[in-house]
Amino acid sequence: MMTSGDKFVDKVMHATDKFQKVFGPADQGDMDSPVVHRHDDFEDSSDEQLTHFEEHTDSDGHHYAERKDEEVAEER
Repeated sequence: MMTSGDKFVDKVMHATDKFQKVFGPADQGDMDSPVVHRHDDFEDSSDEQLTHFEEHTDSDGHHYAERKDEEVAEER
């Protein structure tokens, strides 16, 4: 017996199958080519914001980030 969630997924999968028949398969590009960075104002702003965070990994392998300013405040 299909639940309403199963019916929804089934409809979505049929729709994507029809799209593929009409438009062709998705173009994933060359997966081995390097990422091209624009070095525009938006990217510069994002890079600056990310400098305020430090990435950590816990014992279970989960990744998380902490704001560097909060770490300094905790040490005081």
